Order: sequence, then structure tokens, then C-alpha cells
Amino acid sequence: MPVDRTGGDAAADALAAATRILESGGAWAIHPEGTRSADGRVYRGRTGALRVAMATGAPVVPVVLDGTDRMNPRGRKLLRFTKVRISVRPPRHYPAAEHHAQVRVATDQLMREIAAQSGRPYVDRYAATFAVGD
Repeated sequence: MPVDRTGGDAAADALAAATRILESGGAWAIHPEGTRSADGRVYRGRTGALRVAMATGAPVVPVVLDGTDRMNPRGRKLLRFTKVRISVRPPRHYPAAEHHAQVRVATDQLMREIAAQSGRPYVDRYAATFAVGD
């Protein structure tokens, strides 16, 4: 399901659909950065995943992917055969948030934990707002 990442309420329809999926017993997966990292660093996450988790009580299962940049480099049409490491972390539960600031803080903490687990540096900027080499 595509998510409009322009900010504010632009993603509301996609997040409402995710809420329905979770409330009906389904699973929903999302990359919180909103786009692939061009340089392998971990960038600031969008808040949608935690907004949905906090609203529904669904657990968040952090997953760290390593090697996807070598398997499917940006701008390349054919996949390369290489090893990809997938690390599934323990589920995390988040209390309902009363303010957006709580969601932002929890999202930033989650992204820093993912960066630490991956061994890659964390950048407190959205990945879509920079040029490679910044």
C-alpha cells in the first residue's frame, strides 16, 4: 500500500488502512525511513509506524536488513546474488500517545536502536532530503 510521505495528514488514508489490517488480526510491515538509504546509513524515521502501533496496541517488531544495498543497488535493474542478513529483534509495545511529540521521541529512539543493531551510523535527517555525499 503506497504511503504519501509529504508530511502532515498526507499519509492518513494509508495509516487508516494499516489500522484496519491490525484491528482485524492481520500483520502490517513498513520501512519507517520511507525510502531506501543511498549510502547505507540509517536515517530519521517517519512517525506513521509508531502512530499506528500506539493507537492499536499492536507490537512493533524491529527488523534490521543488512546487504540489501549490495543485492539491489539503487539505479540498477538486475539483482545481484549476495548474502542478506535479516535480524529480527524482540517485539516492543508502546503505550498510547497523548501528544505527537511522544510519537516523535519513540520513533527517534527506535531508529537509533535499529542503527546500533545494524552497526551503521544514524543520521537525524530524513533520507529523502539529502544528496549522496551530504
